[in-house]
Amino acid sequence: MNRRLHLFVTFATALLIAKASAEGPASVGNDEDAPLMGKTRQITFEGRRAGEGYFSPDASKMVFQSERDPKNPFYQIYWMDLGTGDIERVSPGIGKTTCAWIHPDGKQVLFASTHDDPEAQEKQQAELDFRASGKSRRYSWDYDPNFELYIWDSTNGKYTRLTHELGYDAEASFSPDGSQIVFASNRSAFQNELTDTQQQRFETDPSVMMELYIMDADGTNVRRLTDVPGYDGGPFFSPDGQRICWRRFGEDGATAEIYTMRTDGTDVQRLTDLGVMSWAPFYHPSGDYLVFTTNKHGFGNFELYLVRADGNGDPVRVTDADGFDGLPVFLPGGDRIAWTNNRASGNQSQIFMANWNDAEARRRLGLTPNNVSGDDEAFESDVATARQNINATSGEFQPADAGRHVDYLTRPELEGRLTGTIGEKKATAYVAAYLQHLGFEPAGEDGTFFQSFDFPAGSELTDENIMSAKQQDALRLGEDWTPLGFSGTGSFDVGDVVFAGYGMTVPGSDGVEEYDSYVHLDVNDKWVMILRDMPQNISADRRQQLARYSAPQRKASVARDRGAKGVIFVARPNSKVKRDLIRFDSSASQAGVSIAVTSISNRIAASWFDRAGKDLKAAQTALDDGSMQMGYALEGVEVSAKIGIKRSTGTGRNVIARLTTDSPNHAGAPVVVLGAHIDHLGRGGAGNSLATGDDEDQIHFGADDNASGVAAILEIAQYLASQKRSGKLDAKRDLLIAAWSGEELGLFGSQAFVSAYADLYESPDTHDPHTDHAHAHTPHGEHAESNTSTTVDVAHAHGAHADQDSLRDSIAVYLNLDMVGRLRESLIIQGIGSSPGFEAEVQRRNIPVGLTLKLDRTSTRLPTDASAFVTRNVPILSGFSGAHSDYHTPRDVASKLNYEGLSDIAQLFGLLTRGFLVADAAPEFRLDEGEQTKEVPRARLTAYLGTIPDYASGDIKGVKLSGVGTDGPADKAGVQGGDIIVKLAGRTIENLYDYTYAIEALKIGETVEMVVQRGDEEITLQIVPGSRD
Repeated sequence: MNRRLHLFVTFATALLIAKASAEGPASVGNDEDAPLMGKTRQITFEGRRAGEGYFSPDASKMVFQSERDPKNPFYQIYWMDLGTGDIERVSPGIGKTTCAWIHPDGKQVLFASTHDDPEAQEKQQAELDFRASGKSRRYSWDYDPNFELYIWDSTNGKYTRLTHELGYDAEASFSPDGSQIVFASNRSAFQNELTDTQQQRFETDPSVMMELYIMDADGTNVRRLTDVPGYDGGPFFSPDGQRICWRRFGEDGATAEIYTMRTDGTDVQRLTDLGVMSWAPFYHPSGDYLVFTTNKHGFGNFELYLVRADGNGDPVRVTDADGFDGLPVFLPGGDRIAWTNNRASGNQSQIFMANWNDAEARRRLGLTPNNVSGDDEAFESDVATARQNINATSGEFQPADAGRHVDYLTRPELEGRLTGTIGEKKATAYVAAYLQHLGFEPAGEDGTFFQSFDFPAGSELTDENIMSAKQQDALRLGEDWTPLGFSGTGSFDVGDVVFAGYGMTVPGSDGVEEYDSYVHLDVNDKWVMILRDMPQNISADRRQQLARYSAPQRKASVARDRGAKGVIFVARPNSKVKRDLIRFDSSASQAGVSIAVTSISNRIAASWFDRAGKDLKAAQTALDDGSMQMGYALEGVEVSAKIGIKRSTGTGRNVIARLTTDSPNHAGAPVVVLGAHIDHLGRGGAGNSLATGDDEDQIHFGADDNASGVAAILEIAQYLASQKRSGKLDAKRDLLIAAWSGEELGLFGSQAFVSAYADLYESPDTHDPHTDHAHAHTPHGEHAESNTSTTVDVAHAHGAHADQDSLRDSIAVYLNLDMVGRLRESLIIQGIGSSPGFEAEVQRRNIPVGLTLKLDRTSTRLPTDASAFVTRNVPILSGFSGAHSDYHTPRDVASKLNYEGLSDIAQLFGLLTRGFLVADAAPEFRLDEGEQTKEVPRARLTAYLGTIPDYASGDIKGVKLSGVGTDGPADKAGVQGGDIIVKLAGRTIENLYDYTYAIEALKIGETVEMVVQRGDEEITLQIVPGSRD
């Protein structure tokens, strides 16, 4: 048997005293307490007795021991499919067996057996004969010295023997990553010479020589962990694999207490001091507390109790019934518990299961609410999913493991993970829980895994919204018209209405035909009516050419630049849109343009055309072949409006976790940061959606963008945590892993992190790194190899004081993963130009992976979180598997990802991260972007100015810069970090959209004016656009 007791006299006693009044489930807790367990049900029924049920990582199977074979009176090992109820015998059916455990891969079972004992069948028959005689004996466990450890492979039914020493080898379990086995054995009694006293005691009680051992999963590298008189047994690994719990009997065998230690046998901690028999400890998947069995309330009355993993406070009672309640285990999700009791029919010992109330357990133990769950219990299911997944995954890079994370992050209940929503909080709770269970420590605010930040987060219409037309009643808000979320606000005077077709201006170039809706059309101080989208009957190639010019905000900016008073969008009578009106975007919170921007119904638009003697449907039909048509005034139609929009600020949160170095000599070294953004577009209302038609307002699942990146960093985290546990990671610096939010809205999360870095993490001069690993440290002296003058120059080129804003002494390197789930021909790695050695480093780490790479030196203008770091003089590497037509639509779903490729990318970046952690010196920061690759992802601009927008600048008119690239056009023109661009080449710049459109119109090498706001002064500069290619 086993993890139970050295002599199970008390078990027999418990059987005798069990009362009929206790035949139901054990009662739990006091009347005023919420129950700890609920919905108790029996899950084994056959045989004389059953016990020690342990579960697969996905909780789909349970392995247990049972006496149920009429040909064998001893325990045999079985496993049950909890989905079907099917039961299969695992052990050979010969001899004695005990103590089974399922490997993390779910396919192998570890157990102890005597089936190789030449006398096994004789002992078996002897016991059958004894029972047939009608005689009985007191139940006790037989420490047969022929017990050995075996692994059964369910895929082929084969057994592999792991141990070959004389002595009782049993009570074994795998580590969470499957790389190690801990077990109990009295082999030392057969290996060492005993004194006469020891020999006599051993012959009387073989358990007195039981000690704990650990070995590799293949049976090699056996090390002894304990060497203390008394029975050490029943060991299990903690959920993070860093500690072992067990029970230790005193030399007299009368009492036992609960202990934990590190996996190397050090740091032994005693958790109980009850002075009775306390045994069978088992960790909750959170690692925060353990459940165990004790007879504190009577020699034959065993109850379940809880104790905190840190040993603080008093143990808490779980069950309250006469008889035996013991051998408890938590299921991998942490929301169920299983244990053995003898209240089954006929007082048989069988396995029972119940739901588990983790929140109530924490309350009774005095534990603070799980710091991965947020402010309430709303995210317990997400935390439980993380616990379940961590037990179902390994420290290796497996496509199925990455798929588990993507599957969770793209579930409908997360609603597209929009920043500031419940979906974002559920996703971040999951990631934080996963990292916590891996052994990472909180590195966010106030000792948690989270960092909060504000962002522009929503709008609502006020009561002051009126639109009216001459000789017509006021339009009905929500039926006839609506403002758009990026509209300007205030009163907009009466003005004539002109029709500008599709409202696009497309410059002609090689292979692109010019298209201009404003030819000979005067729109100054007028309202411009524009059709939504683009011409309907054009080729796919032409649609691709016009797509970037068809967004409502771009069309509105074009009209504004021509002096329009306002814009009126019309759905078009020939269109197939679900609604006439463009939905008011309540998730938008910053005005995009300063003019009025509205949407009206086809009915109202048609009536205005009728009044002017025109036909709306005919006008659209004439335009839908893609030919240019001149616009015209709608005679007799005059419009005015008053628009009121209340814009709000919301709060998002990042996840930040730390894996610490074990070397005290490097506690203050610059950290390595690995990150991926976790947010996406929700239902697409934030203005970045490219969904059309039936896709509008649907959940944007964001599988590639960026559940794939988050899955990759979790895979890397698990790999590195496993490396550290096995002693294979000689890290010279800490690792921070971050899941950023707010990226889709403008890099708000990562910008908040770099801005608050000094506040988040204390200096090593004033902080002991060993007292609170939630804090990072400002390091000194590790960049001896870097080019100091170059670094300082770059800092100034970014418009920052190097000593104040640079993070080069705090962060060694930042690695980013954004859209890495659709690998096709090659992986694009950007940021190569941010450090001289990166190209060679990437190629070297790719040798065991073998990916085809495109190395891009672009470092300073990437539309991803890496930009927040490179502006602070931190070298960056960013992975990207390429753009696709499902980008920013509901069609970006989990089923379309290349999980083999995602796993390979995670492996490459895992090896890169590991390399930076173990390197003696941090990478040098020196920008050399050189000639850029033509594979730069997402939107591309021909002209290059070398400006770095500050995406977290808030609601201002213009584009604020966080810096400029060294020796770029902006740098040469005298542009500085902190400047606000308000005009470029004669175009008004109110936002990033305006700025992007203005750059698209620039000619390389032709000097233009840039007007910037610097403090209270407007400065006009001359800038010469460079080439991106």
